[in-house]
Amino acid sequence: MPVGLFRVCLLVITAIVNHPLLFPKENGTVPENTEEIIRKMKEREESLRLEQLRLEQEIADQEATQKGLEKAAVVVEESKEEKVRWDMWTALSMVIFLLIELWRQDFQEGNWQDIGGEEDDMAVLGKAFKGVAFPDKAVLASFYEKRILGTTGDMARMREMVEGFADDLLEALRSVCNRDADMEVEDCMGVGSMYENWRVRKPFVCDLIVPFAPPEPYCFRCQTWCSGDSFPPDEQGYGTIKVCRADEDATGCICDKTKLGEDMLCLLHSQVSSTRPSSEMEDLLCFKNTQYLDADQVMKWFQIAVTKAWNRISHKYEFDLSFSLLDSPGALKIKFKSGKSIAFNLTPVVQYENSDVYFISHFPRSSLAADIPSSTHWFLTFAVYERRFIQLVSKTLPANACHVSCLQILSFLHGKQCSLTGPSGLTNYHLKTVLLHLLQARPSQDWAPEKLEARLQDMLKFLEKCLHEKKLYHFFIGNGNVPAELGFPIIFQRAEPLNLFRPFVLRRDIYRKMVDTFHEMLRNMSALINEYTVHTPLAHTNGIRKE
Repeated sequence: MPVGLFRVCLLVITAIVNHPLLFPKENGTVPENTEEIIRKMKEREESLRLEQLRLEQEIADQEATQKGLEKAAVVVEESKEEKVRWDMWTALSMVIFLLIELWRQDFQEGNWQDIGGEEDDMAVLGKAFKGVAFPDKAVLASFYEKRILGTTGDMARMREMVEGFADDLLEALRSVCNRDADMEVEDCMGVGSMYENWRVRKPFVCDLIVPFAPPEPYCFRCQTWCSGDSFPPDEQGYGTIKVCRADEDATGCICDKTKLGEDMLCLLHSQVSSTRPSSEMEDLLCFKNTQYLDADQVMKWFQIAVTKAWNRISHKYEFDLSFSLLDSPGALKIKFKSGKSIAFNLTPVVQYENSDVYFISHFPRSSLAADIPSSTHWFLTFAVYERRFIQLVSKTLPANACHVSCLQILSFLHGKQCSLTGPSGLTNYHLKTVLLHLLQARPSQDWAPEKLEARLQDMLKFLEKCLHEKKLYHFFIGNGNVPAELGFPIIFQRAEPLNLFRPFVLRRDIYRKMVDTFHEMLRNMSALINEYTVHTPLAHTNGIRKE
């Protein structure tokens, strides 16, 4: 601005100095062309005025620019402060969100299968119990003593007979197999209701699992749905079994995954070992053109091997042996000359790593694995750990505890109802899972023998709640409270809980049938129990109704 004013003053001074009237000519006479001089002076004055206006405009523009820069600096400073405030709120919101998420996970971990208090259950559940005449303690005790307790001795004798014959049959199976090419069969193990002492309905069927392994130099590499790789939701609970050489890396060499060309060889593998004939993998019971163990191939191999083994030892026994179910590899039936028969299941399984979790090829008489995704997907069974958990908990319960009695009575009622109205999606395994949850949730003294009626009602109400919510979680998968004494694999404890009722969410017809069967069982409970209880009056009980 000072420079501009100086320029204006300089122009004014110059104009005054050059004014003709101020410094006239030497003759001192006024020019004759006065009008011309005045006109030029006015033009000069006008030009100076315009120049002054231009300079003032430049000065104003400079001031406006300066103010704009100052305002912009202020805005930038304010935006920085606001950004800092926004970043602070964003960070605070993320911290709050993380705290909520951690609390939710802890809550789910602590209540992954919400048992609920007894008072809460009474408030929100038990709607199906309205109008139902529940048997009292005396009736239940009489029913259990006369109808169920007497079967224990029969089960023990049958287990002993079946186990002895199965051991002899497997020993013969090993002798007929080629030790260098066929699968290696290990000793069998008893699992299920017969070995947990709660099976009540005849015919009694023993369930035996037979672990097997590939011949040397091969081995099994097992992969489960919770091992890290993505499995679809409908494949939860399943896994795959890859047949590999013992010296082969789990991921395999790159030469198996890329085309090297005819003139290139893998430096790690010879030409013979790099290309594995498909017939060799089929001999190892793999799915066609893959290295994955095929359950259908295992079924065919096991049936043929059992047939050869029986032909070798059949002369030692005075009975016949046959396969009772075509879709189960080891569903066998012993037929005596008297007409009596004994059924048992001998099912091949694959051990998961060094644990007692097993991949099972088929579930005889069960809908647990009814919709297997493919023959290379194997269902995991935790039957050995379930048996051990019941044995472990039983040691801490009062003498003659009622936990097994509850499961036996409920299994009997369910079986009778299914014989009247037809089978439903509800299975004895679901009933057993309910008991396992309650065994972990309730204190030991609650399972005293005199509390049979209360615990039986607890099981029914818990089952009703699960049916209503369509959620019954697997006892072991996702349960972080499994006793350490069992040595249960941590990978399954950290997995997402597995909902056993998930298949019924989309199959509404089966779900409706299951709920209807449960309600009919409740309504017919007193009549069913009184029917099998001697000297128990049938008054005040409803007749058995069918759908």
